[in-house]
Amino acid sequence: MKLIKFIVEIPKNIGLILIRIYQKLFSFDHSFWSKYVDYRVCIYHPSCSEYTYQSIKKFGLIKGSIMGFFRILRCNSANIPGDDPVPDHFSIKRNQATTSL
Repeated sequence: MKLIKFIVEIPKNIGLILIRIYQKLFSFDHSFWSKYVDYRVCIYHPSCSEYTYQSIKKFGLIKGSIMGFFRILRCNSANIPGDDPVPDHFSIKRNQATTSL
């Protein structure tokens, strides 16, 4: 059973590794050059890449990627910035518990 679980989780783990590589090399909020920037680029906390990482870890590669995709679509100046943690259940909408300021 452990071998089957390991094999099933290989795509999920590859996705998580790719997100971490993106964060360390390219992301303005996580990479080595983020220490030279005095402001956050992402309007949400956690950042979109961290949100996607957490949602993939929690819901799997397919659902987590869908949630991350819709989070990236929400990340623009027309939306209210602030905390937007990964919800406890699968949802493509912003976490309703934290939308009011």
